[in-house]
Amino acid sequence: MSKINSRTLGSRLKEQAIEKFFLLNGLLAVLVLLGIFILLLLQAWPAVKELGVKAFAESRWDPTSPVQERYGIGALLVGTLMVSIGAMAIAVPIGIATAAWLADVAGNRLREIIKPVIEILAAIPSVVVGFLGLVVLNPLLARLFHTSSGLNAVNGSILLAIMALPTIISISEDAIISVPQELKSASLALGANKWQTLIRVTIPSALSGIVAAIMLGLGRAIGETMTVLMVCGNAAAMPHSYLDPVRTMTATIAIELGETVQGGTHYYSLFVIAFVLFILTFLVNLVSDLVLQRFQEVRR
Repeated sequence: MSKINSRTLGSRLKEQAIEKFFLLNGLLAVLVLLGIFILLLLQAWPAVKELGVKAFAESRWDPTSPVQERYGIGALLVGTLMVSIGAMAIAVPIGIATAAWLADVAGNRLREIIKPVIEILAAIPSVVVGFLGLVVLNPLLARLFHTSSGLNAVNGSILLAIMALPTIISISEDAIISVPQELKSASLALGANKWQTLIRVTIPSALSGIVAAIMLGLGRAIGETMTVLMVCGNAAAMPHSYLDPVRTMTATIAIELGETVQGGTHYYSLFVIAFVLFILTFLVNLVSDLVLQRFQEVRR
């Protein structure tokens, strides 16, 4: 009896220790996130206090102008959203279709060959992808659209889509494979063919994982620096189409942070950009959570 009690007590202590360990890890993640938020807010506040929020709401970014310094981030925000949304417009249909093909159509041998190739694609350095845009896509887009240069938002969108594809494909495939076989068998038994089962049963059942894959891909696109710095043209002006050169918020920070005087208005203004970028990624994740909750409520 005493041995049983000691074993029960030991298992309870072990469960409590594991529970506290995961709790501490969760709290640590929250503290790190909160620390980043506070750091960015404290570093951005001097510029907001000096210039006001209205100055950053303008569209022109020209902090080194000899006539009048401008700190509007509107054009930078639009450029970031353009290349990120353009990348998702390319990567999402290709990524989901590839994941569905790998999960439900491709044979085991073919999957074993193609999946490592896709995962290797994620390991390619962003600077190498940027060189691809400079050497291959730049002249190709210039000839195709009859523009003076192919360094524009289209170039950046294509390359960011390539960089986001491995994440979207891998996670979406795992989500599709995890759908219970009973659901697919029931659909086929009711007379649906394999295509109808994939579209109406498998993908909707795996939608939570697919949405998570898309959000991770979008986060990769928004946070990418080197590639967009090399191929988007870096024009800090409001773009009117995808054929115009753009500059993203991440590229602006990478270009200018090392050249500014620490403690100056320009220096603190770059932290304003970083703070807005942080809020943007937070909103993307918040919207994804709301969409998932809405979808789960509808399915119930």
